Amino acid sequence: MKKLYKDTLVIGFALFSMLFGAGNLIFPPYLGLEGGSAWFTGFICYFIADVGLALLALLAILKCSGSKKLTSGLGRKSSTALLCIITLCIGPLVAVPRTAATTYELSIKPLTSHIPAFAFSIAFFLLIFILCIKESAVVDIVGKILTPGLLIGLLILIVKGILSPIGEISDVPLVSHVADKGIQAGYQTLDVLALIVFGVIILKTADEKGYHTQKEQTKIVTSSGMIACIGLFLTYIGLAYLGATAFSIFRTEINRSTLIISIVKNILGQPGLVIFSVVVALACITTALALVSSSAEFFTELFHEKISYKYFVAMICIISALLSIVGLDAIILVASPVLDIIYPPVLTLILLTLLWRKNQPSKLVLHAAVTSAFIMSILITADNLWGLLPMIQHLPFYSIGFAWVLPMLICTGICILLETWQHNK
Repeated sequence: MKKLYKDTLVIGFALFSMLFGAGNLIFPPYLGLEGGSAWFTGFICYFIADVGLALLALLAILKCSGSKKLTSGLGRKSSTALLCIITLCIGPLVAVPRTAATTYELSIKPLTSHIPAFAFSIAFFLLIFILCIKESAVVDIVGKILTPGLLIGLLILIVKGILSPIGEISDVPLVSHVADKGIQAGYQTLDVLALIVFGVIILKTADEKGYHTQKEQTKIVTSSGMIACIGLFLTYIGLAYLGATAFSIFRTEINRSTLIISIVKNILGQPGLVIFSVVVALACITTALALVSSSAEFFTELFHEKISYKYFVAMICIISALLSIVGLDAIILVASPVLDIIYPPVLTLILLTLLWRKNQPSKLVLHAAVTSAFIMSILITADNLWGLLPMIQHLPFYSIGFAWVLPMLICTGICILLETWQHNK
């Protein structure tokens, strides 16, 4: 029992650090500032869209005993393509470069301007490469060593900001549709997609620690997930509150990076920037470790171990280093339409897996649901970018990014009725 508690705590801390990365530092304070008197509403919507959906992804993976089985109902080629796209998004093309860009802009630039972005990126990913080489040790490195330092730094900032707030909270929200903003920010964290790939390393770690049956793995991973959930809730609500108290000093025109840096400086002074730099570095390093290790593990298995794990770690680090120098804002801008397209089919797959009594529905229902969600996500994104299909804006839940839900439900319902009719014929 003592071993179970210890392992649950280590995996829970590791999962917290894996999920608490680049976006999780910069989005909550800005949501708090935008929300003003409604900052808690924005925070709750953000938390549900981020952690809530991520936990659903974790439960779906546990039900299927792995990410591959989660997507297997789509067929071998479609399943492999979807997992590759997800892994590239949370790996070398978006999420991993974002960890380095965030560390540079929030941790290095506020302290010194003498370190070039490219030089820092090389040093950052060299460290990630070294830490990722021993693949089985990643969770222990993150859970036992890095997370405690991250939590202590965050605790100092949040407690000081609550006891001595830097200003008053606005009497009114500074933006309209506060809830919509929270949900959209929750999308941007990429945590739902990350959990699809993190599931590989979490389940493998549980197995290596002696939890071999599905019942044992479900118990320890679910308990670890709750620990991570509680940690993220407390951290997010603290950061969102700090952002809300910055109303008297800043407005929504300020960018996310500058806002959090300015809040830290106002709460803790110049020495506080050093503490915050350590917090940022730890948050981004832990997330980068998990992302690189999980992505490399996926591609190693995809190629049946004909190409080594170390080779994929090296390639992911090199590509990420090159992309990270474009800057945090550019990465977020490019990532937004990509995520708008990939999220709906992934969420559809997760929800259908959880709602069905068996692991997944029939191929007809699954294909219809996922394909309709995917097509709608492309059309919605095209309208967002170029205004090509204004009629889409009249669909329910358009403002919060869920306009794809009703068409998906209609297509799924039609297929279920067809199957029922054929079965009773």
